[in-house]
Amino acid sequence: MRQIAIYGKGGIGKSTTTQNTVAGLSEAGYKCMIVGCDPKADATRLILHKKAQNTVMDMARELGSVEDLDIDNVLLEGYKGIKCAESGGPEPGVGCAGRGVITAINFLEENGAYGDDLDFVFYDVLGDVVCGGFAMPIREGKAKEIYIVTSGEMMAMYAANNISRGILKYAQSGGVRLGGLICNSRKVDKESELIGELARRLSTQMIHFVPRDNQVQRAELRRMTVIEYSPDHPQAGEYRALASKMAENTNLVVPTPLTMDELEGLMMDFGILENEPVE
Repeated sequence: MRQIAIYGKGGIGKSTTTQNTVAGLSEAGYKCMIVGCDPKADATRLILHKKAQNTVMDMARELGSVEDLDIDNVLLEGYKGIKCAESGGPEPGVGCAGRGVITAINFLEENGAYGDDLDFVFYDVLGDVVCGGFAMPIREGKAKEIYIVTSGEMMAMYAANNISRGILKYAQSGGVRLGGLICNSRKVDKESELIGELARRLSTQMIHFVPRDNQVQRAELRRMTVIEYSPDHPQAGEYRALASKMAENTNLVVPTPLTMDELEGLMMDFGILENEPVE
């Protein structure tokens, strides 16, 4: 069983990319589970065709404690038998959301969610946070593979580099490795070449370039992945290609993060930042 964590800047499309990729893996015959590690609980809605499922933390509050939970209340099956769970978080303004990740994963482990039949477990992690509870999937050695969703936008690249620093920190103690960058296109000039070069400098690969297509939004409005909503559409083929590359990937590395000057220099080289003269 391969345990994979998906990180990236908030709003970059991690949940959409994860669910479409897992749909592709499941279509190919792999047994998969998604564990949402974001209090928004939106990591499984396209697989389950619903707004949001009951989260571990919400159900624990409702029942009084996590010990009173029934695994069937928080572990559901969706498209192609994909298992789905959401950690949830505390009430707004109270407590640490990262604790919900730790509590949820421990509960799922203790109650048999990680069956021998699983080929992949995906952790969809909040934003670019790689500290505290949100780093639990890599800090505790749960997920050995990390993929970073990024784009050619400055802040997305900054987040990817920052996440690489977190992976480097845990590489020795937890054995975690970077599997590659997924470019979720924002139609930035020279975007594929830019992210390819960023990947090279991080000592990794751009495992796939996902073009921007409105079919993704059309499918999401119906709470479906593109692969389920329009299986013959070219965009569905892109996610199948990404799923296949992940399944076959053995290029797992310890990243070499850039300094801020090096990152800005890269963006200047590609015209993302203008190299203005200093007065």
